[in-house]
Amino acid sequence: MANFAKPGGPQFSVDVYQNEYLPEGGREVNAIVTVTARGGTAPAGPGASAAVVLMVDCSGSMDYPPTKMRNARDATAAAVDTLRDGVHFGIVDGTHVAREVYPGGGRLAVADPTTRAQAKQALRRLGAGGGTAIGTWLRLADRLLAGADVSIRHGILLTDGRNEHESAAELKDTLDACAGRFTCDARGVGTDWEVKEVTGIASALLGTADIVADPARLTEDFTRIMESTMGKEVADVALRVWTPVGTRIKFVKQVAPAVAELTDRRTEAGPRAGDYPSGSWGEESRDYHLCVEVPAAGLGQEMLAARVSLVAARPDGSVQNLGAQGLVRAVWTDDMAASTSLNAQVAHYTGQAELAQAIKEGMDLRRAGDMDGATAKLGRAVQLAGVSGNADTAKLLAKVVDVVDAPTGTVRLKAKVAEADEMTLETRSTKTVRVKK
Repeated sequence: MANFAKPGGPQFSVDVYQNEYLPEGGREVNAIVTVTARGGTAPAGPGASAAVVLMVDCSGSMDYPPTKMRNARDATAAAVDTLRDGVHFGIVDGTHVAREVYPGGGRLAVADPTTRAQAKQALRRLGAGGGTAIGTWLRLADRLLAGADVSIRHGILLTDGRNEHESAAELKDTLDACAGRFTCDARGVGTDWEVKEVTGIASALLGTADIVADPARLTEDFTRIMESTMGKEVADVALRVWTPVGTRIKFVKQVAPAVAELTDRRTEAGPRAGDYPSGSWGEESRDYHLCVEVPAAGLGQEMLAARVSLVAARPDGSVQNLGAQGLVRAVWTDDMAASTSLNAQVAHYTGQAELAQAIKEGMDLRRAGDMDGATAKLGRAVQLAGVSGNADTAKLLAKVVDVVDAPTGTVRLKAKVAEADEMTLETRSTKTVRVKK
């Protein structure tokens, strides 16, 4: 384990959990890499080093019921109140076009008592009308954030409907263009939005996604998001994975606090090394599953299968090595007990990833009318949630299926399921729990 202290920021550490022993002919090495950031020394938070743009859906559907728009205004006002002095911020009104609500003029305001009051006054003029083209909102947010001389750039996006006024390809092009430029948390309010759209936005922009089924809870949610954003102190952190000649990385994925596939996001970083983005960090801990294929070797031999370090992008485009490092090893043995033992962390997170996949496939089959297939997948999900102690996911599953016997995964699909319960299960299916110590 190695540590790195950023001046005024958190100290990073890397821990590796694995069973390094392989049987004769064994080639697959699995490890859980825990990255922890602790002890930020800047009590005032990021201050002028952060910028946030709030994107509020103002399409016509936000007027049904009228309280929804009022809740959105109140939630955005509460988020503005949570901004620390010195943080750059702006508010965007999103319909089939994007419009600056505050401060305007293609720039961001700097948070202080006066600008917060002005922003809340501007929010009172927000009304509902028009269509939905989320890509235009994100591109405007990107332009505004790019103009701020800050290290942390963050967006918060709220929508209540489907992205009907631009194509899926247009939205994907926008997400590709914005990826790596700012992070974004996405929220769907009510039940008329598309889960895959909202989770896709958050995934592409390394943020969180969630449902706020009851608009009255928006203020609580927005306040929580903004508090988390204010705690970010290091931007653009990446896992740098180096592997020796002859090895191949099979996958890299975040497995806690939620499952997120990173394999295809690799950018080359010199000979046999690649960077996998993790976004912005405050004081927190995340787990990653690394799977490496190594060349076959004889009994008694050992090798370094991978070296994991952390780097952060500097404003000038160069990268700073954060010093924290973890080593993944491979040792070939004829001790069957050693080589067949599955590391508890690896086993746990393999199950959590399977749980997320089983829910996704089960809900897709249910929508397609394959009730037998859906029952089998969701039954497996119930079984995995029980084994891993993921009580929150187990509760969400119990709103979609009647659990006959959790240990065997015996369930019956409920005849009637509230749309909000379906969407909550799908949106939160990737949230994981850590191994019980």
